[in-house]
Amino acid sequence: MEGIQHRMVNVNGITMHVAEKGQGPVILFLHGFPELWYTWRHQILTLSSLGYHTVAPDLRGYGDTEAPTSITSYTCMHIVGDLIALIDSLGVKQVFLVAHDWGAIIGWYLCLFRPDRVKAFVCLSVPFMPRKPKMKPVESMKLFFGEDYYICRFQEPGKIEAEIAHFGTSEVLKKIISSRKPGPTFLPKDNAFSINPDNPVTLPSWFSEEDLSYYANKFNKKGFTGALNYYRALNLNWELTAPWTNVQVKVPVKFIVGDLDSVYTTPGLKEYVQNGGFKRDVPLLDEVVVMEGVGHFINQERADNINSHIYDFVEKF
Repeated sequence: MEGIQHRMVNVNGITMHVAEKGQGPVILFLHGFPELWYTWRHQILTLSSLGYHTVAPDLRGYGDTEAPTSITSYTCMHIVGDLIALIDSLGVKQVFLVAHDWGAIIGWYLCLFRPDRVKAFVCLSVPFMPRKPKMKPVESMKLFFGEDYYICRFQEPGKIEAEIAHFGTSEVLKKIISSRKPGPTFLPKDNAFSINPDNPVTLPSWFSEEDLSYYANKFNKKGFTGALNYYRALNLNWELTAPWTNVQVKVPVKFIVGDLDSVYTTPGLKEYVQNGGFKRDVPLLDEVVVMEGVGHFINQERADNINSHIYDFVEKF
């Protein structure tokens, strides 16, 4: 795709696939679930043309990057370790960080553990979520949302993978990427993704059949287990991050979210972002941008707007 280079890098004991383009200060892009480096294709092309070295890996367990088998190999310590090794391999001390969904969660951990390596962070969709010391995250989600909440449904190894296989990778990806339903996501046990052959899903204008085919081919080859293991390591992350309880994130941040985003519209999140909690935990929060009529996959749905937001923010430094 238009001069994007691909290479494999040895990081933290695994082989990582990286897509990159351009020269200049590094912008490191971190994708979420269920995505790949490819989600950043628009940002890579635009920002590399504006004088930046754009770097987008497939995260551990995804795409052409190695996928260790053990759930315990998917903690925030492992993933941040991969990224520090990647930054070191680029020969730079600091990067600009842009991240979405699970990439954003990992981005917050990177800023928390190694703020010396991040110049500034453009965060999409998922705000910082401070550690709550009294209850493990999966237990608290079960309590608040019930067993059908998507993160709870992802916990049992092999179960949701079998349900995805039953409906087919393409159909499941199409359903997830096309969804614009605000509020928490539930996966009923009889039909997790509410797929109905009599009512086929139409892809949004910003995600083509070619894009879907790229994703489906990679997930058919790799499987979903590595990607789902991030969710299965949530409680382990909670245990490992006890030393960082009540620690602020001290990196300059711009946060961008769609007002239809299923994360932003989960009870309590909007209030945390807008009513001072987010700014308390992230004192260098520079700006919160809420885009009207936009769903979860904001960097693809509004690629031009997001490119401008990223460029305007990183140019300040």
